[in-house]
Amino acid sequence: MKLKSISLLILIFLSSFITGQSLKAEKAKDEFRDFEHNAPAHVQEFYRLNHCYQTLDFVLGKKAEYSPLNKKNLSIWEAFEVLDTLVDESDPDISVPQVYHAFQTAEALRNDNQPEWLVLTGFIHDLGKMLTLFNEPQWAVVGDTFPVGCAYEQAIVFPNFFIFNSDNSHEIYTSKYGIYSPQCGLQNLHMSWGHDEYLYIVMNEYLPKEALYIIRFHSFYAYHTHGAYHYLMDDYDKEMLPWLQLFSSYDLYSKSNTEVDFNALIPYYKGLVDRYFPQKIAW
Repeated sequence: MKLKSISLLILIFLSSFITGQSLKAEKAKDEFRDFEHNAPAHVQEFYRLNHCYQTLDFVLGKKAEYSPLNKKNLSIWEAFEVLDTLVDESDPDISVPQVYHAFQTAEALRNDNQPEWLVLTGFIHDLGKMLTLFNEPQWAVVGDTFPVGCAYEQAIVFPNFFIFNSDNSHEIYTSKYGIYSPQCGLQNLHMSWGHDEYLYIVMNEYLPKEALYIIRFHSFYAYHTHGAYHYLMDDYDKEMLPWLQLFSSYDLYSKSNTEVDFNALIPYYKGLVDRYFPQKIAW
């Protein structure tokens, strides 16, 4: 990674404050993900669109489109430059560019002496949101994820919006197991399309299995937080779930609108990225 690119990245990060990003008081834990009482109208509209258009056919089409990884060849840092332009429309908790959340999550993990691979996972876990670079709408990039091709659980955010989804009238897709079978394993599910699934595809050859599991399912809150879809779990899921739940606590509760000292952090994360990734990877 060239120093010039890192310096450019720091300037992009810092520009968010120069252009007037507001800072807010820290939240209590019970105030995070309060969709029932604290979801702005734009968040509700996001989930209406997401739940309407995330069908099995849509998901299969996107997986076929992106799995060849022939869109771009970019470094991790170049991907972060894209991420800096994104404010997640689905998130009721923060309103700053996504790079802040990346550093906050990773630093919370590092400060607690979690394994290096887990710190790296925290740093890059949202890089799949660069799907916006390919003109994907945010409802096909961010937000909570869920399986398609089987019944929607009530633990999913705003489950009432699924009434608008065309799969909701399909006899098989609305049954408990749908196209799957009991204890088939989450790795065999088709998840709603977005940054989790995309980054899982991109990172498949670079990271340990625990990191890949976290990346693929970190937005599947109905599963790892609310206990839904456990009837589809296999033994591998039971092994991986504790790692996912551990990561989720850092992913969620590190969110903040407070300033990050990027100049001090960049050298450590440059070294961390260099240990795991080549200069360019396929997206």
